[in-house]
Formats: sequence, structure tokens, C-alpha cells
Amino acid sequence: MIRNTRALTASCFISMFFIGVGTTIIGAAARNIGLTPYQIGLLMAVQNLGFMISVIASGALSDSSDKTKILFTGSAVLASAFFTFYLWKLFSINLIVMFFIGVGMGTYEGVTDAMLLDIHDRRESLFINVNHFFVTFGSLMITLYLLFLQMNWRRSSTQSGVVVALLALFFLLARLDPGGGGSENLSARLRFLIRERAVGILFAATICAVGVELGTVGIMTTYLMELRGFTQVTSKVALIVFLSGVASGRLLIGFFSRKDQLPFFVILLFCSAAVFLSLFFFTNLGIYTYILVYFTGMTISALLPLIITLAGLMYKEYSGTVIGIIKFAIPIGGILVPFIFSQVSRYASFRAALPLFPLFAAVGFIILVSGWRNFGEFILQNAVEGSRGT
Repeated sequence: MIRNTRALTASCFISMFFIGVGTTIIGAAARNIGLTPYQIGLLMAVQNLGFMISVIASGALSDSSDKTKILFTGSAVLASAFFTFYLWKLFSINLIVMFFIGVGMGTYEGVTDAMLLDIHDRRESLFINVNHFFVTFGSLMITLYLLFLQMNWRRSSTQSGVVVALLALFFLLARLDPGGGGSENLSARLRFLIRERAVGILFAATICAVGVELGTVGIMTTYLMELRGFTQVTSKVALIVFLSGVASGRLLIGFFSRKDQLPFFVILLFCSAAVFLSLFFFTNLGIYTYILVYFTGMTISALLPLIITLAGLMYKEYSGTVIGIIKFAIPIGGILVPFIFSQVSRYASFRAALPLFPLFAAVGFIILVSGWRNFGEFILQNAVEGSRGT
């Protein structure tokens, strides 16, 4: 049996890499497959449905079951889905395959952060930020692999399946003791956590954080080309610069953030994101836009990982369940904010919809500031523990 903590940590990072692959593969390969916009939207919706079901179920199960067994199951499902994705041309079959890609991704999202909290009792925010860095890294790599290197998309899907199958074998041989939430059944844990005001605050903040990040990614090239005179090439360069800011921000902020500072860091980042998004959408800095784009990515970068870390540490006995609840907000934010943007763009104008992104960042800031006292005990307890450690 494998119990090496370094190997288990690396396996979490590799798992999150394939969330990035699974999230991006439709957009990257859509033209090669010959998908219509309607089919793309339907595939992504079904993927999100599988993700939503899986993330909360796997997270809750991880508090009372061996996390590696859950990850083995999720890896086996995801590997099978990668192997069979568009192996047949029938769209209905591929809808089912895409659902199971979402299930596998949701298992990774629901369990790996909780596993890292079990493995590491120091620098938790760094490890979770690095974990989510690999999602961005996976998105960048599959895009480069398919578009810039002109590789066959079916081959990339099969190769992804092979690596995930090897990951499944690793999890089959690995063991990690269950978390401490096994003393209470799932319904009792859910009832307790849902009644906690801090969980509701972090859930709402997650919707804002995810909506702002995914929405900005989705409209950035269009905005730069339509309103700032960028070309196809320069707008894509700006998007890569933004994603680089997200990736580097997750590493840098994770390195410097301490347990007792987590609520403050999240509030500061929401405030900074509102400011930088406002500057990005309402000023024209010409060539210096690239610098602004990079720092905008940095301000958004660590919001989700730090919220997840904060939730897991505040309710460490039920870390898997609470992380599953928080991550249930990811697809909600990914759907809600872009949908509102699309409706405002349709009935008003594209320019009129742009303030929604700094507005949602400001809403996240207000939500956390208004609920600040719910984090007071956590801040005090970890500040005392930190002073004892020094």
C-alpha cells in the first residue's frame, strides 16, 4: 500500500490538471469535431450537471470513507469517458460521455482539497492554491497541445485517458485514513453546515468569485477586439497574459497567506478585483493594457482557493462535506453571472453589461465584510496558535 504523503500530494495536483483538461477540451476541439454552438452549450451544461452531483456527493463521502477509494472510482470513470469521448459520432452517446467526464472532474474537485488538508497541517493555503494552479495549467496545456501544436484531438483524449487510468491504479494502491466526520451521518453533517452562517457567506462569495473569473475569461477577447482595437492575435495574447496572472497569483498569494489572515486576504482580493476590473473595462491604456490584464488576473487568482481553504479549516472535522457544499457553488457561478451578462447584452448593449464584473466583485467584498464577525473566532484561534508556534 502507498502511504507516502509526497506521492499523495502529487497525485492531487495531477488530478486537478485533468480538471483543466476536461473543462477546456470542448472549446479547444469543437471546430475539429464539427460541433454547433447549440451542441457545445448542451455538452457543457450536461458536464456541469455531472460535476454538481459528483462534487457534493464525493466531498461528503470523503469524511467517512477512504478518500483514495473515492478518487480511484472517479479516476476510473474519467479515464473511461476520455477513452470513449467522440469515439462514436452519435451526439446522444457523447452527451452521456460528457456527463461522466463531469462526474470524474467533480470527484477530483470534491476530494483532493480535503485530502490535502488531511495530509498537511501547515501551509494549507499554499497547497490548495498550488492544487488549483494545476487546473489553470491543464487548461493552458491542452489548448497549446491542440491549437498550437496541431495535434489530433482524439489522440489527446486517448492519451489523457491513459494517464488518468494510471492515476486510478495509483489510488487503488494508496491508502489514507478517513476524515473525522464519520461519527455523524451525512444528513446530520449537512443540516449542521447548512445552518452555519459562515458557510452561507462563503457559498455566496464563491458564486461571485467563479462568475467573475469565468465571465472575464469568456468575454475578454471579444471586449478587446470590439472596444479596444485589438486583433485576433493580440487579444489571445492578452488572454494568455491574464491566465498567467491567475496561475502566478495562486502560487504567490498561497505562499504568503497565513491561516489567521485568510478572511482578510479574501476581502482584500475582492476589493482589488473590483478596482482592477473597473480599470480594465473603463480605461484605455493601449499597450499597457497587458500589464493591467496581468494584475487583474492576479487579483482574481486566489479567491476560490482561499475560500475553499478557509471553509475546510473552519470546519476541519467535516472538511470534505463543507468543501463539497462550497464547490457546489462553482457551476452556479459559472452559469449565473455569464447568463445575466448575456441578457443585459441582449436587451441593452455589450458595453452596458461590462460593469457586471466589477459589480459582482464588489458584491463579494460586501458579503464578506458584512459577515466579518463570523470569522472572528477562527482568526483569534489561529493567531494564538501562530504566536505559540513562533
